[in-house]
Amino acid sequence: MAHAVAISHNFESAHRLPSLAGKCVSLHGHSWWAEITVEAPATEAGIVVELGALKKALRQWIDEHLDHGTLLGPDDPLVPILRSHQSKVYVVPGEPTVENVAALLADVAAKALVGLDSAPGARVSRVRVDETRANSAIWQAD
Repeated sequence: MAHAVAISHNFESAHRLPSLAGKCVSLHGHSWWAEITVEAPATEAGIVVELGALKKALRQWIDEHLDHGTLLGPDDPLVPILRSHQSKVYVVPGEPTVENVAALLADVAAKALVGLDSAPGARVSRVRVDETRANSAIWQAD
């Protein structure tokens, strides 16, 4: 048996997907929602992780790097242009698809989990990112 906790946070960001055909080639924005789940084998104490510290770390990272910014791929020619105008830009490995944003947040959460008070075996097990009310991606640990 395992216990799990989840933290949700939202952010506003623009992105574009120039390698895809269709309207997502254009720069556009979303009200993104992320839910990060951490699980651990059940313990007598019933605690997965010190939730306040993990929540603070994740929300701080998202607000600093993603909120009110633009998510672009590493080869996107808009990166230097936007940065030259003091715009917040976060370069997402590959392209800033909802799938890659979910994987990015899984990595950020795993790094935040290190050093926090947690149950033995605590790990990020799932990240769901909604870019709209109708479109989402889920990253799951193997």
